[in-house]
Amino acid sequence: MIIFYVALSLSVFLISLLGTRLTIIALRKRAAFLDRPNLRSNHQTPTPRGGGIAVVMALIIGLLAADVGYSIIIAMFLLAAVSLMDDLISVPPLVRLLVQIMAVSLVLIQMPPVWGGSLPLWLDRSIIAILWIWFINLFNFMDGIDGLAASEMIGIGMGFCLLSAFDGAFPHALFAYSLIVAAAGCGFLWWNWHPAKIFLGDVGSIPIGFLLGYLLLLAATSGYLFAALILPAYYLSDSTVTLAKRLYQRKKIWVAHSEHYYQQAVRRGRKHDTVARYIFGINILLIFLATLSVIHPHLAILHLFVAYLAVFTLLAFFAHAPAHPHHEIS
Repeated sequence: MIIFYVALSLSVFLISLLGTRLTIIALRKRAAFLDRPNLRSNHQTPTPRGGGIAVVMALIIGLLAADVGYSIIIAMFLLAAVSLMDDLISVPPLVRLLVQIMAVSLVLIQMPPVWGGSLPLWLDRSIIAILWIWFINLFNFMDGIDGLAASEMIGIGMGFCLLSAFDGAFPHALFAYSLIVAAAGCGFLWWNWHPAKIFLGDVGSIPIGFLLGYLLLLAATSGYLFAALILPAYYLSDSTVTLAKRLYQRKKIWVAHSEHYYQQAVRRGRKHDTVARYIFGINILLIFLATLSVIHPHLAILHLFVAYLAVFTLLAFFAHAPAHPHHEIS
């Protein structure tokens, strides 16, 4: 069994790594897939987007080998297809939302109630659908600088792998799927690290956000609720606080912007890889705290508090730290 998981993770890594390289070669010849810098961009060089095609295929192949439900695969294909159209032409937000609702509903109807039956089934499903769709979109919002999205894939994937192993739940569906996510993220990070040679694009970030949301729900329904709240703490906090600020300022929340805290750090002169390392570092702490929440469940609330305290400290640092003298947007 160990040999199978080692071979599976290595295969997914290589498919993601080599597939992304081939995607870079192919997309450089197609102007429609070039992300050209604009006023809100955090890069200066036209860079191919749509690299998520290879990552999503690596994930799907790995998930099929791990015997995931077909509803997950169908939902990912559906989201990838619509997102690819959105990378090429502008798909109306309502259409994208309806497709996301369809994808989430396709999987939710086969999952047990997340709240353990304490809520009416329709309310349980509705709450989870809203939260899941929000996570899909926040993952897309947060894919704004080199290496960040891939690092989050690795952080959440490795986090669930470790806590599953420490809890004696190996092998477990959560372990297998998380290992696949981490392996695919490593393969893409090779090309997406600063200076990035390719971006995920919506075709990558939307299906990956969907899959990560599924992992969080699977963890929550498998007895790892606090871990599911801790591991994505940075992404949840940065995106949600930024959205709340924009709502308060009466700005259009569906319009692309460059106000996230990690974007503020880059615009204050810190390099992409420096900011990504800060966030990767906080993710290591979150993995540690999530694992502790499983090993010592009676202290889980304390671990949750420490996790969000650390994340908000980093957000404050990004927003208020003195500007770096060597400003670089690449």
